[in-house]
Amino acid sequence: MRPAIIVHGGAWSIPDDAVEDHIKGCREAAIRGYECLKSGSAIDAVEEAVKYMEDDPTFDAGYGSFLNSEGEVELDALIVDGRSLRFGAVAGVKRIRNPILLARAVMERTEHQMFIGEGAEKLAVRFGMNLCDNSELVHPRELERWRKGGNKDIFSTVGAVAMDSDGNLAAAVSTGGTPMKLPGRVGDTPLIGCGAYADNSLGAAASTGYGEAIMRVILAKKAVDLMENKPSPLAVKEALLIMKERTGGLGGLIAIDSRGEIGFYHTTSRMAFAYVKDGEIRAAASII
Repeated sequence: MRPAIIVHGGAWSIPDDAVEDHIKGCREAAIRGYECLKSGSAIDAVEEAVKYMEDDPTFDAGYGSFLNSEGEVELDALIVDGRSLRFGAVAGVKRIRNPILLARAVMERTEHQMFIGEGAEKLAVRFGMNLCDNSELVHPRELERWRKGGNKDIFSTVGAVAMDSDGNLAAAVSTGGTPMKLPGRVGDTPLIGCGAYADNSLGAAASTGYGEAIMRVILAKKAVDLMENKPSPLAVKEALLIMKERTGGLGGLIAIDSRGEIGFYHTTSRMAFAYVKDGEIRAAASII
């Protein structure tokens, strides 16, 4: 199979003055992930791409995430291996710079698959990861947004889906959640089948958008299941339209099916994304 990767930087009404940074960040994340595919696995690729976006303050993941109602950052992440169907997830962590790294450690170094809050942070220390102060994750832009009361209509995430040369699929997602969320709120991102899903026999997908709606339809798993009879471009569109019809919720999906075809769609006004396949690099802020 020919390696491929697609990433997204969130499906929402990205302001005009932020579009360029979102496109640039997605493009760089996709390129870095694709470099991993030259010698590594799909898991390596999605982890690297998402880690890059966690470190880029443009996105709602890691440093630069939206703040909760108490002015703190709370982070969630999920990584899924399409070969084994195993996954690792963390939720509600406040002192982890790169929750996607901890999510992978959960998947590969424990017999469990999801950790939350303080327990997840203790696990990180056990694995030799450094904790940070929550204030180190707070970007001045988001502190100012919080002081103005936030904007609860914004919902964002970052995600990546990849296929390696062996045909293995993987997906990963990370988020700071919605602005002004109540402390302890967990959305779709770290939940298997909601934020992401991967199955080598069908495909892999990563979701973004209104988390409460995504959870109600188990969006990523729905898209992957549809790939049994549809190519990924049709599957992601149908899954999103079902969610919109049943819940009124808006969002976006990126995907790669078992044949290696890339799919992406969004029902929000914009979704930053980028992909690399067969030497082609494309990055944009909407499908139009």
